[in-house]
Amino acid sequence: MSTDAKVTLPGLRGHVEAGGRFACLTAYDASFARLLDQSGVDVVLVGDSLGMVVQGHGSTLPVTLDDMVYHTACVSRGCRRALVMADMPFLADATPIEALHSAGRLFKEGGCEIVKIEGGREVRETVALLTSRGIPVCGHLGLRPQSVHKLGGYRVQGRDEAAAAGILADAEALEAAGVDMLLLECVPVSLAERVCRAVSVPVIGIGAGPACPGQVLVLYDMLGLSDAPPRFVEDFLAGRGSLREAVEAYVAAVREGRFPAGHQVYR
Repeated sequence: MSTDAKVTLPGLRGHVEAGGRFACLTAYDASFARLLDQSGVDVVLVGDSLGMVVQGHGSTLPVTLDDMVYHTACVSRGCRRALVMADMPFLADATPIEALHSAGRLFKEGGCEIVKIEGGREVRETVALLTSRGIPVCGHLGLRPQSVHKLGGYRVQGRDEAAAAGILADAEALEAAGVDMLLLECVPVSLAERVCRAVSVPVIGIGAGPACPGQVLVLYDMLGLSDAPPRFVEDFLAGRGSLREAVEAYVAAVREGRFPAGHQVYR
């Protein structure tokens, strides 16, 4: 993608349809957002991961809508080129109408350009309502951190055929409901390949393998600040002299298809 032109959803989709790849990272404040924006990151995700890496919680569940609006506004002020995506925090989308009001705040007060919602077929009505009102949505499938207690921990999802078929059905249902993008987290590489073939919207992977044209990491993970990083994380700051060099190296590795590598995927 052009390093100068503003990233838009139609432009991103056209880029992927032409065989291109794109880089995404999380950010939670204006300074890091500006660094990512100037270093070529295409999508900046204001993740509810801030609950763990910024606030020090053990999960994303304590993050409030007010937290997300505040941090999204900070990030939006730092971005000029990148597309700003904001997570819908736990239970802010409990009903379609609540989701509509929550998304409205993230757009009007936070300045985001797309919201991300965890869930599959059970959130079809919510997705359809938001997209019918002109609110872009990214679906989130696979490992869903807001369901960590239901899942029994942060585990790879979709390893058996029944679970894989369920995730594939969720992806198709979300596309039919109008999502503009999908994010797949911690699924086997073979399942990610199936999903990418089944849908026409851009797919972002995190621990989902190279078939996904978009890749995302938590910023602090790719800077080597995690005590026990998962398999799919790479420390891009190691051996480099600045944060900017690390981010630029990540962007280049994603766009050139060098990240993720074979040892960074689940089978």
